[in-house]
Amino acid sequence: MQIFLLSGLSGAGKSVALKVLEDSGFYCVDNLPAEMLIGLMDHLLAAGYDKIAVSIDVRSANSVQCLPEILLQLRQKELAVHLLFLDAKTDTLVKRFSETRRMHPLSNGVRTLPECVQYEREQLFEISNIGHHIDTSELKTNALSSWIKQFIVLDRARLTLLFQSFGFKHGIPLDADFVFDVRCLPNPYYVPQLRTLTGQDVPVIEFLENITATQDMFNDISGFVARWLPHFIADNRSYLTVAIGCTGGQHRSVYLSEKLSRHFSSQQQVLLRHRELS
Repeated sequence: MQIFLLSGLSGAGKSVALKVLEDSGFYCVDNLPAEMLIGLMDHLLAAGYDKIAVSIDVRSANSVQCLPEILLQLRQKELAVHLLFLDAKTDTLVKRFSETRRMHPLSNGVRTLPECVQYEREQLFEISNIGHHIDTSELKTNALSSWIKQFIVLDRARLTLLFQSFGFKHGIPLDADFVFDVRCLPNPYYVPQLRTLTGQDVPVIEFLENITATQDMFNDISGFVARWLPHFIADNRSYLTVAIGCTGGQHRSVYLSEKLSRHFSSQQQVLLRHRELS
């Protein structure tokens, strides 16, 4: 049985995510008031549905704030319910609404669009860190679809360790639990024959592996994660996102994220994402 709840900020990609879930065989319900969730689950499960996805957000007004308590009640019924929360930077959301000329669901003729986004963020604060958090600010639709498909097939009984490369010039990911800055390492961008390549390409890998500081950085990050990971597992965390950032998110952060994911994949359930390459 798979039950997914989908929430997040308006304009962050919930419609895309729900469509992916529907295409993956889930029975999907959009814009459900949170207080109706338990009754809906009882009805659908009795009817034989075993793949269910429900979207709940601020369109159902204040009921969304009841979601943490309702989630607890569902889990007391021994239902495995998993929450996916989609987020994005305020500037990105404002741009998306402006481009599509859609009204924000919290628009009341008094609040500006940025004020609507901020108010919505405050309304959703209590649930924003309950489940798997995805920052869609820099993602195109096909990349978000791919990430949702990865999320669906995870083993929920195990913690998922996610390594994500990014470029500081595009901003720090909102979904990161730990952020490591590797901009102090020599930059392959300034080697003309490496500029157009990425940290997945052999010439860039060889360039970085010949630098002692690169291995030192890898050892320090892997040692930190290895030391504290058992504590997060003991705390019943389902996800831990480690973001590795360089200037553009093309070379150093990609190389180290790849190497870290390989290092931990024999021990943990690992996901690897390259924000700027996507």
